[in-house]
Amino acid sequence: MQSLFGSIRDGRGFDALLVGFAVAYLFVFSAFPIVYNVIMSLQSVDLFNLASLDRPFVGLKNYEAVLSDPLALPIFWNTVKFVVLSIVFQLSIGFGLALYFRQDFPGAQYLRGLFLAGWIMPALVVGAVWKWILAGDFGVLNYLMTSLGLIDDPIYWLSNPNYALYSIVIANIWLGIPFNMILLSVGLAAIPDDIYEAAKLDGAGALRRFCSITLPLMRAQIGAVTALGIIFTLQQFDLIAALTQGGPSNASNVAQYWSWQLSFQTYNLSQGSVVSVLMILVVIGVALIYTRSTRHEHVA
Repeated sequence: MQSLFGSIRDGRGFDALLVGFAVAYLFVFSAFPIVYNVIMSLQSVDLFNLASLDRPFVGLKNYEAVLSDPLALPIFWNTVKFVVLSIVFQLSIGFGLALYFRQDFPGAQYLRGLFLAGWIMPALVVGAVWKWILAGDFGVLNYLMTSLGLIDDPIYWLSNPNYALYSIVIANIWLGIPFNMILLSVGLAAIPDDIYEAAKLDGAGALRRFCSITLPLMRAQIGAVTALGIIFTLQQFDLIAALTQGGPSNASNVAQYWSWQLSFQTYNLSQGSVVSVLMILVVIGVALIYTRSTRHEHVA
């Protein structure tokens, strides 16, 4: 023990100490909750036996109950639409802004900072802002559309089953654009200007330079942003809680919010754990696909 503290004092064991803290942190806040969640999904857990270790083991019955639930398929498709629409527009708009701010013009840094201001805001605050924008009777969006003559009667964006899911998609897109812009800007900054200058001398237009230079050299960054965007979108809970609470009639309900409802509204903790485990498997699958694609790219 004395030799351990002595090595830390003279700096030799400091690296090992940092690694030890990192491993302990991952175990306590990542590995243990995941393992505990998986175990709960295989047991019958409710409020009466939550604090007890004596819980009946039911195997895959909870998984069968969740997957056979009439809500499972609609919520699955809602989750797919929520993720796909969010990622497509976050990535495309963020990429466009990254390309725009790559140009040197007065005030570029200040404008970039304004975009970042939305990203650092808590999701609950963003949800409150968008709830005011999308409100049916006094919302800003309805006021603008009525003033421009686009609609005659207000649209109840958050309480209409036809619009509720797309309302939270729009809010999530707005929240994720700055994150995409910053990461893609870093990748664009790493591309030498000489390559573009040489392409211009060869007569390549802007579209040709984008398709032949920018996209191939940005493939790794685009893959990383896409993977992270899927993971962050699957974790998005606050926006849904602030805007629609999964309603009306589950029209905007997605997997992460359904897991919370099962666990803390109906107190079916086992089935809530099942939904969480299924989402963890999706996240692991996305991470594996990304790491395999980047590994093949490095090998090539």
